[in-house]
Amino acid sequence: MTDFLSTGMLPDEYSQLAKTVRDFAREVVAPVAARHDADHSFPYEIVAGMAEMGLFGLPFPEEYGGMGGDYFALCLALEELGKVDQSVAVTLEAGVSLGAMPVYRFGTEAQKQEWLPLLASGQALGAFGLTEAGGGTDAGATKTTARLDDGHWIINGSKQFITNSGTDITRLVTVTAVTGNTGGRREISAIMVPVPTSGFTAEPAYDKVGWNASDTHPLSFDDVRVPAENLLGERGRGYANFLQILDEGRIAIAALAVGAAQGCVDESVRYARERAAFGQPIGAYQAIQFKIARMEARAQAARTAYYDAAALMLSGKPFKKQAAIAKLVASEAAMDNARDATQIHGGYGFMNEYTVARHYRDSKILEIGEGTTEVQLMLIARELGF
Repeated sequence: MTDFLSTGMLPDEYSQLAKTVRDFAREVVAPVAARHDADHSFPYEIVAGMAEMGLFGLPFPEEYGGMGGDYFALCLALEELGKVDQSVAVTLEAGVSLGAMPVYRFGTEAQKQEWLPLLASGQALGAFGLTEAGGGTDAGATKTTARLDDGHWIINGSKQFITNSGTDITRLVTVTAVTGNTGGRREISAIMVPVPTSGFTAEPAYDKVGWNASDTHPLSFDDVRVPAENLLGERGRGYANFLQILDEGRIAIAALAVGAAQGCVDESVRYARERAAFGQPIGAYQAIQFKIARMEARAQAARTAYYDAAALMLSGKPFKKQAAIAKLVASEAAMDNARDATQIHGGYGFMNEYTVARHYRDSKILEIGEGTTEVQLMLIARELGF
């Protein structure tokens, strides 16, 4: 992994994967992205296509129905999808790194055998229920509760902003809940809730600024009853385990953000060559050239950051700081590039039919979801000893 970081050359298996997903993104995703965005419709046909390609199983072993790849392969796919449609990219990211990965990392062998083949196939989606109203960044302040009763967990509470939680193919939502109090400290555990289950409700979808083709709902749990063996991981370790999942997920979100940043570069280069003003293409003017050059530099720097974080993760070395750096610089690169791309496109950049307009609306959430910019700065500072 580290060998190609210094050369910028991907090994054949990675470059071939990237090309395959790039072609899919351009030929299948891009033509319908604007329609799904305008209609706020979930792209079931695109998800089916990604499932057929094996993208939902990329980082999982073949014994669990996966493709036998790794997390970096997932990141490459996310980058290519993020260039043309962030909603599609985050559907894959959340389905894999948040929906299925907790089962793979912390599940019993029985849980893995039951759920991973289904989730890795892409025929079903999993969701990750952590955030609550009034909690936000303080995810450890969860008010959702779960108590044992006759061999079952009884769950009550609510979650907010949960991706992939209300689709027709959602089959699993894993949630954090307070399961006890030990020595004055609240015990937070993770519990798997199959969908549908009595008492579980995906409330009406949010009306969002961006990611309009991504499925996002508030969830409510009213005496939801699931077997005691649906505990995921060790009791009392749910919050800590989910923080680990978020560290990994930040690398994936960084890859998605790099895709968005690069997509803005690509669209701007194309437009600058075609759009004429004062008798020549606007790309002939140094002001436009310099703006696009800075955009390219941001995208490349952010790409290097997520490559570095992924390399450390896959080698088994500590990567928390590098993941936070990657998430920070990539999300800011996406937002900055989207703003500059919109400016380069002028009035057309303010029209939703243009990809850069969609990136402008979509990219802001990259600085908020899976840890805000401020959280990344806090994590980096903490790793520096403050």
